[in-house]
Amino acid sequence: MEACGLIVEYNPFHYGHQYHLKQAREKTDVDCIVAVMSGNFLQRGEPAIMDKYNRAKAAILGGADLVVELPYVYAVQHSDYFAKGAIDMLYHSGVSAVCFGSEAGIIDSFSDAYQHQKEHQNQYESFVKKYLNKGHAYPDAATKAYQHIFGISDILDVSRPNNILGLSYVRAIKDAHYPIKPITIKRIENNYHDTAITGNIASATSIRKEVLNNPTASKAAAEAMPETTSDILQSYKHASGYWHDWELYFSFLKYRVQTMTLAELQQIEGIVEGLEHRIVRTAMEASSFQGWMTALKTKRYTWTRLQRIFVHILTNTRKEDNILGTQTGYIRVLAMNKTGQAYLNQQKKKADLPFITKINQIKHPFLEIEERAAKAYYSILPGKKQRDFFLQEIKSPIIIK
Repeated sequence: MEACGLIVEYNPFHYGHQYHLKQAREKTDVDCIVAVMSGNFLQRGEPAIMDKYNRAKAAILGGADLVVELPYVYAVQHSDYFAKGAIDMLYHSGVSAVCFGSEAGIIDSFSDAYQHQKEHQNQYESFVKKYLNKGHAYPDAATKAYQHIFGISDILDVSRPNNILGLSYVRAIKDAHYPIKPITIKRIENNYHDTAITGNIASATSIRKEVLNNPTASKAAAEAMPETTSDILQSYKHASGYWHDWELYFSFLKYRVQTMTLAELQQIEGIVEGLEHRIVRTAMEASSFQGWMTALKTKRYTWTRLQRIFVHILTNTRKEDNILGTQTGYIRVLAMNKTGQAYLNQQKKKADLPFITKINQIKHPFLEIEERAAKAYYSILPGKKQRDFFLQEIKSPIIIK
């Protein structure tokens, strides 16, 4: 069996994702679609609207065959580390191709951009350093450096979010010399950051905004998602009592910050340059997560970067955990259908990493962090519900027949 890999968050799964799945299957003519999906906390430093198990179930019902988890340590990182972790997971899962959506929609643009960047690596790194010294955050500094050398439209417009991720995917494949064919499809009808629903193909951002602002579930949001996703969303809200967003964690975060010493806070992953002082100072007057973020944000410390730091504070992820210096030692399965199950049985016989389904199945530093992350994610739920939802971590994966 041949497989194509997708790198996803599905927050939540919608018709744009379904289009991506169908296009990936058509372009690669594979037997199985393997999606590597972020867990309960996402790349932009946000809690997912519903947990990974329900998002994985929606993915399988929407057309994926096998969903594996992107470990927290890669999921809550900037694009290069996010991409490296995802591509590594897909390589060890045995995929022969990776298909991603982009604004460019032409794979040669990404290959050419990668090659040009490699040829001018020293110049590129020099400009990155220059922009960092001017106070820009790393993603912005990297984009400006690239544009300074190559121009915005010469090869690839790296000011667009999916193009940035796509270049990171291609770089991860080529730098590791993996025998994986990168394929891209053009993103249609909406932009990544669009906040309004304008048709059946809408951004996940606009759908979340609509759902969270209209708890009874608006018609516009329902029409932008498969019925299975809408049903799962409503079922999750009924069972847990919540759809997750940052404001629900505000009091937990403020408590954490105000009961930590500056030395303890300084050891949290992502905190540098004395940022702990600014976090403590702004915490005193913050009355909401949104207000706290607004007080903290600067040109160097972007909204996304700060959100990732807050995730690490919430999950107590420290620099000493050496999260990016440890090799992934497993592939964790979240959900599958019959096709995914057959592919998994095939891969188990030849994979160089074990496939696992539960956090207590093997010992690994990443799984210790996953346990903390799960407990932090469910901490907003009342009493027994915290325990019930957390127990999913030690249960069998979802199998849809």
